[in-house]
Amino acid sequence: MNKIKTYFTHNNTEAASLAAFRILFGTLMLFSLIRFVAMGWVEQFYVLPKWHFTYYGFSWVKTLGVYTYGLFALCMVSCIGIILGFKYRISIITFFLTFTYIELIDKTTYLNHYYFISVLSFLLCFLPLNATFSLDGIKKGKEYGFVPSWTVDSIKLLLSIVYFYAGLAKLNSDWLLRAQPLKIWLSTKTSLPIIGDLMNETWFHFAMSWSGAIYDLTIPFFLWTRKTRAYAFIVVVIFHVFTRVLFNIGMFPYIMICITIIFFDSRFHQKILSVIKRVFLFKKQVAVVLNDKVYTYKSSKGIVMFVVSLFFTIQLVVPFRYLLYPGELFWTEQGFRFSWRVMLIEKVGLITYTITDSKTGKYFQVKNSDFLTPFQIKQMSFQPDFILEYAHMLGDHFKSQGHKNIQIFAECYVALNGRLNQQYVDPTIDLYNQEDNFYNKTWIVPLKDEIKGF
Repeated sequence: MNKIKTYFTHNNTEAASLAAFRILFGTLMLFSLIRFVAMGWVEQFYVLPKWHFTYYGFSWVKTLGVYTYGLFALCMVSCIGIILGFKYRISIITFFLTFTYIELIDKTTYLNHYYFISVLSFLLCFLPLNATFSLDGIKKGKEYGFVPSWTVDSIKLLLSIVYFYAGLAKLNSDWLLRAQPLKIWLSTKTSLPIIGDLMNETWFHFAMSWSGAIYDLTIPFFLWTRKTRAYAFIVVVIFHVFTRVLFNIGMFPYIMICITIIFFDSRFHQKILSVIKRVFLFKKQVAVVLNDKVYTYKSSKGIVMFVVSLFFTIQLVVPFRYLLYPGELFWTEQGFRFSWRVMLIEKVGLITYTITDSKTGKYFQVKNSDFLTPFQIKQMSFQPDFILEYAHMLGDHFKSQGHKNIQIFAECYVALNGRLNQQYVDPTIDLYNQEDNFYNKTWIVPLKDEIKGF
């Protein structure tokens, strides 16, 4: 306990680590947002769809229509503020709120790395990334040479949790004993130059599966260790570049590579700042760097430490909430999101909704393309919360058109990780009468197989 107390009260490190991280993070986020707009995805995902699928408890988050572009613009402006260290606290809070709001508009676009950016930016709201090499420091006429070590280590810890939990999730029979779903995905990459012939080789599928699990489970420890850090970083670069070649996962590999630089010591980050100074012709330090001064939280330290501790407790516990549910996690997906389960399942579904009048027995089937985009239809067809929410959307829609005694049934078949199609939804259950909550969804037909592991 004395060592822990000493660590949080007396251990310090150079502030350059946070400054370099701030600039890299802000630059990556700015480029990612510009790319998102340039690719036309704002219109595709947030403007054109008639309906949007919402997260439980966040149905109040609505699309702003064409004004969503303004939300992206505000998010980009906050990135510039982060890069420059200008009004940093306001900039990072604005980024967290706008970025997270955008992600909450429609859960169809959910990706683990979007969630990672949200939780990381929340953590950064409580860290002094503007302690040095910032416009805030120039304005105040002083900068700090040191920051508490835990402020840097907390970023490392979050990255370690992401990697290690992703590795734990891969310790399952589908990934290790069937090489699924990599076998499905890699088999579609035979046209790649040089390595294309390997994509149909069974041994290569298993080699990729096992190496991926080993990488995620061990890389945090190698990055924390000084002697292996440089070699581990080379592996990080090779791994993420290779996954970028194989899979269309956007900016995520580059983000992970750049953010991993936080594991290097402060001398490396000082070099990064020196390069930035030379490139942008910063001939002299405008602010006075107080090399012997440590940034302190003063009266807010207790609150900050409580929030950060609670934050990490949630990050450690939430991924295991799936243990509260019966059934196969990959099938029911109850507790699947927000748990760093990256690229573990390949599901394909086909679903038909039938609207029935409970008194007359008259019915008709729904043409999903009348209400949803192709991407929404694909995601809705195999995810239970989507299936239920869409049923309620349909029920409310047809009720508003004068239909009465509405019952909604679904005929749904889903294939998981190369298995044959299987009935997914109990066709005798009126989905319009089912509530969306955190309780077990008993209307999901159990998987006729067993997947062992985490």
